Amino acid sequence: MKTIKLLSLAFSLCSALVLAPQVHAERIKDLASIAGVRQNQLMGYGLVIGLDGTGDQTTQTPFTVQSVASMLQSLGVTLPAGTNLQLKNVAAVMVTASLPPFAQPGQLLDVTVSSMGNAKSLRGGTLVMTPLKGADGQVYGMAQGNILVGGVGAQAPGGGTQVVVNHLSVGRISGGATVERAVPSNVGEGGQIRLELNNTDFATASRVVEAINNKYGAGVAYALDGRTIRVTAPSSSDQRVAFIGQLEAMDVSPARQAAKVIMNARTGSVVMNQEVTLETCAISHGNLTVSISSEPQVSQPNPLSGGQTVVTQASQIDINKAPGKVLMLKGGANLAEVVKALNAIGASPQDLLAILQAMKAAGSLRAELEII
Repeated sequence: MKTIKLLSLAFSLCSALVLAPQVHAERIKDLASIAGVRQNQLMGYGLVIGLDGTGDQTTQTPFTVQSVASMLQSLGVTLPAGTNLQLKNVAAVMVTASLPPFAQPGQLLDVTVSSMGNAKSLRGGTLVMTPLKGADGQVYGMAQGNILVGGVGAQAPGGGTQVVVNHLSVGRISGGATVERAVPSNVGEGGQIRLELNNTDFATASRVVEAINNKYGAGVAYALDGRTIRVTAPSSSDQRVAFIGQLEAMDVSPARQAAKVIMNARTGSVVMNQEVTLETCAISHGNLTVSISSEPQVSQPNPLSGGQTVVTQASQIDINKAPGKVLMLKGGANLAEVVKALNAIGASPQDLLAILQAMKAAGSLRAELEII
C-alpha cells in the first residue's frame, strides 16, 4: 500500500513537471545595457578617385568639381580661372562609421562609402583621406583606403543592354578608418552604475533587482523606475570591470510580455507573441470580385460608301460575389489554438488584417494591435 502511494506521488510530480510551463532564463546582458556604454555615429564627406570612367557626370554634379578644385588647392595646385573640368574617374561620397564604446586613438574602424552623385559604380576606386566627425563637429577619425564593392555591372557598347548584380554605388573598407580622438566615459564613477532594460517592464526590473541583491547582498541594487536600475559598484576600476562582467552574466527569468499583434499593412504580414488569446466569437467572411475587361472592335464601312474605319472599345463588367459564411471561433488559451482558429477562417493575409481589427473592436482579441 505504501509502495502504491509513492508511485502515485511520483506520477503526480512528473505530470506537474510536464504540464508546468518552462521558465526561460536570460542573461542580464541580453535584457539590459549599461548606461554610458554606447556607440557614436561618425560621418564625413570625401572623394573616391581611380574609377574606370564610372564616376560622377560633373555637369550634373558641380559639387564634385568644387571638391576636386578645393583638394588640389590644399595640395598647392591652383587651377587657371575659367577651367571647366570634365571628370569621369572621380565621385563624391559620404563616409559613415560607428565609433564603439571605449575606442582609443590608433584603433581601426570599418567604414561604409556611399555615392552622393550619379556615379555608375565605385568598384575599383580609392577613398582619399576623409575626416570623420561626430554630432559635436569634432573629428574622431580619418578614413582612407581601397573600396570593396560586392557587385558587378556590364553594359553593351553604345548604351545598350545593361546587367547589374547587387549594388554598385555603395562599398565598404574594412579597417579603413583610424580613431583620432577618444570619447570620454564616466561609467561607474561615483561608485554606481545604471542598468537600462531594453524594454520597460516593472516586473522584469523587480526580478533583476532581486537577483542582484540575492547574490551581492541587500541594498546593492534598487530600481528607479520600470526601466532603470541603479547598482552600487566597486570604486576600483579593475574590480568594477570584473563586477560588471559578473553582473551581465547573471541569469534572470524575464516577466511575461504583454499580448501583442504586429501587422504590416504593406506586406500583409501578421506576427503575434505567445501571450495572445481569443474569446469565443462569430465571424462572417465573404469575397466580392469585380472584373473589367475591354476589347477593341473594328467597324468597317461598306465598299464605295466613303466612310472611315472606326475602332471602338467594348467593355464588359462582371461582378462575382462568393457566398459568405458565418464561422464560430472558439476561445484559445495559447498561441497554437489561436493560429488554428485563425486558419479556419481561410482569409487572405490582407483580409486577416481587417478581421483582426474587427475582432479587437469587438473585444474578442485579447492583445494590443500595432500597425507598422
